[in-house]
Amino acid sequence: MKEAIIFLIDDDSDDQEIFALALEEVSPSYTCVIAKNGVEALAKLRSGDVKPDYIFLDLNMPRMNGKQCLAEIKKETALKKIPVIIYSTSSESRHREQMITMGASAFVTKPPLIPELIASLKDVFDKLK
Repeated sequence: MKEAIIFLIDDDSDDQEIFALALEEVSPSYTCVIAKNGVEALAKLRSGDVKPDYIFLDLNMPRMNGKQCLAEIKKETALKKIPVIIYSTSSESRHREQMITMGASAFVTKPPLIPELIASLKDVFDKLK
C-alpha cells in the first residue's frame, strides 16, 4: 500500500490509541496524526500543518462537534475534496444519513474490538480507493 496520512479527530485518548494500533495493522506505511477536537483540527488543516489523505472524525466532542467540523471542512476549497469518514459510537441510521448528506464519504461505528476495527478500516480504504 502507498503511504498515506490519516488525520484522526477524536477527544478520547483510549479511542486514539486503539485507532492508531489498528491503523498500524492495516498498513505500516500509514501515518496517524491526531487532533483532540474540531477547533484544533481546523487550525492544523487551515495552517497546512496537516495535509491528510483521509480524515476520521468523531461526532461527539467538546468545543466543536463532528457535525460542525464537517460543515467547516466542506466549506473550504482546499479541504472539501479530502474524504471524511465519520468515526463514532453512534450507530443510528439518522446520524449516518445526515453525515453522508453533509458530505461525509463513509460512516464507521466504533467497534468494541481491535480486529473488528482493522476489518472496518480495510473495508473503508478499499471502498475509497
